[in-house]
Amino acid sequence: MQIAIPDIDLICDEQEIYEQLLPLAQANIIELGCGKAEKTRAIAKAGKVAAILALEVDAIQHAQNLTTTDLPNVCFELGCAENIPAADASMDIVLMFKSLHHVPVDKMDLALAEVHRVLKPGGLAYISEPIYAGEFNEVLRLFHDEQQVRAAAFATVERAVSSNLMHLVTQKFFKTPMHFDDFSQFEAKVIKVTHTHHALSPVLHDAVKAEFEKHMTATGANFFMPIRVDLLQKNAI
Repeated sequence: MQIAIPDIDLICDEQEIYEQLLPLAQANIIELGCGKAEKTRAIAKAGKVAAILALEVDAIQHAQNLTTTDLPNVCFELGCAENIPAADASMDIVLMFKSLHHVPVDKMDLALAEVHRVLKPGGLAYISEPIYAGEFNEVLRLFHDEQQVRAAAFATVERAVSSNLMHLVTQKFFKTPMHFDDFSQFEAKVIKVTHTHHALSPVLHDAVKAEFEKHMTATGANFFMPIRVDLLQKNAI
């Protein structure tokens, strides 16, 4: 397994990756850390899946998700990866879109044990994680350096594979485009997220803004975030 590769040529939206890798038709899915439920919505609206249980640990975001009225095949619940409210062997697919590194480090192994527990034999765990590289990361790390937690998340996946908890089906590396109209939009979407409290001093705020604005053009700022997908499978009986 590799935490990163030197050159990533593939640039695409993550939807292209998960639709390629996952048998979504009539699948029972649990998404751990659904955030604003953007991917939840895309998957549910595609009309292929049976049902999605979308968990979010951030109570503020969860309350907003509960106002959703147009996704009848999605159930939103407040919950965390290390204590999944689902029965043993009840899920075909577990999704973790850039959420494993948000699990407390001392609970990451427990989270993957829980993923294994809720998966049916032969079920798939799709775990995507941002790679610690790229221009966007250079802005982010000024106020929220995730190098250690991202490394810990990868090490957790490696342990799950080396211990035969699950086996590795494949790894995929790609870059996904990110666009911000201006710094105010970046601030609203990244700095002011409710799941993490970012208290920037005026000096640090100015430094982040200056680094961000190096990438501004007449149409906004564009980044390409490098991402790794580890696709794991629970062994069939």
